Amino acid sequence: MPLYPPGTPTTIDPQSPASLNEDCFAAVDIGGTNLRVAISNSTGGIIEKWSSSTKGIRDPAVVVNLIGQEVSALMGRNGISRAALRAISAGAPGVTNVDQGTVIATSYLMGWRDVPLRELLETAMGVPAFVDNDVNMAAFGESRAGAAQGFRNFVFLGIGTGLGAGIILNDQLLYGNDWTAGEIGYMLVPGTSVSPVERGNPGALEAIVGGEGIQAHWQALWSQGSSTLQRDATATEIFDYALQNNPLARAVLGLSSRTLAYAIYNMSLILNCPLFVLGGSVGLHPALGDHVRATLKELSVRVQPRVVASSLGSEAQLTGAVFRALELAKAGTVRV
Repeated sequence: MPLYPPGTPTTIDPQSPASLNEDCFAAVDIGGTNLRVAISNSTGGIIEKWSSSTKGIRDPAVVVNLIGQEVSALMGRNGISRAALRAISAGAPGVTNVDQGTVIATSYLMGWRDVPLRELLETAMGVPAFVDNDVNMAAFGESRAGAAQGFRNFVFLGIGTGLGAGIILNDQLLYGNDWTAGEIGYMLVPGTSVSPVERGNPGALEAIVGGEGIQAHWQALWSQGSSTLQRDATATEIFDYALQNNPLARAVLGLSSRTLAYAIYNMSLILNCPLFVLGGSVGLHPALGDHVRATLKELSVRVQPRVVASSLGSEAQLTGAVFRALELAKAGTVRV
């Protein structure tokens, strides 16, 4: 479900006055089925934002055109001249080459391959653009205005339909040689399948911890009469049911949380990060965080990373995009 009613503008910072002469910055969160656009002032305060379904829309040019229309509409409604726009930043759900501004590949929901998104945005908007993976954008948002403020080393885990990580070391995002750092959905930990995974399919860890994987496990256990919760229940509904002590739901929660704890334990050994931030619709569920912390406590006394819920919640991606746009306009380039 979209965070806001489709096509509905939402003002979340009414104390951020807008004017024709005020610098304005655009932030975009491109999802597989949803698009969110926001405009902010020069201090990062969001003036207004908009959300709409993009289900069935796969053409990058159509998405960019929609972004341009909505940025202009948001600015117009707030009395801001189109000439006041200074920069735009967008997060996309896939592997992204930040240097080139190219979305190398997205999930099957969008099917993008080698899309020059930065070029498309700059041509359409007439201002500098910055493009990154959406989970990396969320991690950046947490570092600037969320639960990771003051931490130079931490990992943001985005757990929704799938699973991904934004890794910040020495206050810089880690991208890796092929821009795939943080694709932890393919990690192998105890209990996961070791069968080769074809491109585009969920990885071994994602198949247990991601929302679709949790649903699949629930459906494998479910039978008629075994539960009052329906077979097509969502991951968060299953976790809610686990808190009511339903045996099937508790089994699903136990497997997901234990497997995620193994992954966090291994990452903490390799990266020596003191903080892991859980985000995304599934990651924010309190039952998951509680069980992960309990498992980590059992695993080791020596390795005890702090595991917390995102303080920005569903706003993490847009917040990161706002701060990237501010940085881009101020410096003329973004340090990655």
